[in-house]
Amino acid sequence: MALGFAVPTASAGAATPVETQAPPTSEPASAAAQERAAAYWTPERMRAATPLDLMRDAREALTKAASKAKGDGAQAVRSGAERVVKPSDARASSKGDVSVRAFPEGGDPWTGGGEVTKTAGRVFFTYQGREASCSGDAVTSANKSTVITAGHCVKLQGSWHTNWVFVPGYDNGQAPYGKWAATKTLSTPQWTASEDINYDVGAAVVGPLEGKRLTDVVGGQGLAFNSGYNKPMYAFGYPAADPYDGTKLIYCSGNTKKDFLLSRDHRLGCDMTGGSSGGPWFTQFDEATGKGLQASVNSFGYVFLPNNMFGPYFGDDAKKLYEDAQGS
Repeated sequence: MALGFAVPTASAGAATPVETQAPPTSEPASAAAQERAAAYWTPERMRAATPLDLMRDAREALTKAASKAKGDGAQAVRSGAERVVKPSDARASSKGDVSVRAFPEGGDPWTGGGEVTKTAGRVFFTYQGREASCSGDAVTSANKSTVITAGHCVKLQGSWHTNWVFVPGYDNGQAPYGKWAATKTLSTPQWTASEDINYDVGAAVVGPLEGKRLTDVVGGQGLAFNSGYNKPMYAFGYPAADPYDGTKLIYCSGNTKKDFLLSRDHRLGCDMTGGSSGGPWFTQFDEATGKGLQASVNSFGYVFLPNNMFGPYFGDDAKKLYEDAQGS
């Protein structure tokens, strides 16, 4: 069961479209607050953090969010001209394993090396007083400090998460490239206003660490907006629910299709579980270098359709979110 929460078979009415000039954001975090957040996430706390999708009240909220999608009667995700942002290298770039991985793949540890082992990571935060986790990805950005994740990994049930940090290349409680605390988190207007699963995209702007910016250290993946459906894609994340334990970067790959049930999302055969939410989906992924164009994130799964993952379409609202995040 992907991400560990159910979507009702009966759908509710579509969410009311939200017209907003800029995606809403959390309150800015001071430098002192960022230091406290990074210090808070000890190896023990990171290992013990519960995948957000497995918390009962979070699951109920996500189920409600997913039920707002209504298949062909839902508000179409706004789209415009295609836009591509190229990947960027870290100052000391890593090389990938040139051997070819399995395609398609329903869920297996990534052993190919390359940039994805540094740009992808785990996200840790406090959700209603509890320690929780998701996944995320560092992307090319003007501020060199932008992380893309799922909307519910920055805000859920009307509240922004706190103590938010990104740990690229997470390794069983260790942070080989540091713990990057958010200066602020953002989401699409539709997710912020009504938690519409079609717009389950979030972003974080992280502060510098030891005088360096995020993508100077780990590199940044590219992005693709309004790039269409039904194409080969790779998904990555740190699932932490059985049969996974959150210690390894897991990947799925295959030819995606548009959700034929309730949402406007991409669908990919994948058995990743809770904790993988927010992990990146790539088009034009190069196994030799570990680079690609991020075009979605792990979002949700249906209990009645096991071994399938769904991710939101990156349309105009996701593009606006990225532009506001990188401009911060």
